[in-house]
Amino acid sequence: MTYLVLKFIHVLGAVVLIGTGAGIAFFMLMAHRTGNVTKIAGIARIVVTADFLFTATAVVVQPISGVWLAREVGYPLTEGWIVLSIILYLVIGAFWLPVVLFQMRMRDLAEAADAAGAPLPPAYHRLFWTWFAFGLPAFGAILAILWLMIARPSLSFFGSG
Repeated sequence: MTYLVLKFIHVLGAVVLIGTGAGIAFFMLMAHRTGNVTKIAGIARIVVTADFLFTATAVVVQPISGVWLAREVGYPLTEGWIVLSIILYLVIGAFWLPVVLFQMRMRDLAEAADAAGAPLPPAYHRLFWTWFAFGLPAFGAILAILWLMIARPSLSFFGSG
């Protein structure tokens, strides 16, 4: 595969991760702010689907295309900015995996409340704020990775840089 095709795939994956993450956060937050259980349940269904279709796909493609691209260009995987990017990617995963579970549980709670004609239970609200709190470091880390990919700063973790 040529360098430009690999770079395109890798950049596209980053765009999908950032765009889907920002979009999901925006729509969940806006739905939550309405307090309308039916809207929240509907948006939560869409958010869970989007996370599985787009985010999960990009999560798999990014490390594969990144390693392949580094090899194509000749960057060792021990290059400082690559090491830091990988560490941050793992941090994102540590926050994203629970977020997906929170979203699924919030969806289920909102659907149950909607079906019963009841308000959202306290468990939903606790999950929402935990979901929100988990999203901040994950989104910050993805922005840091984007900066690292663009700037490729000289960093040294293993005696090389």
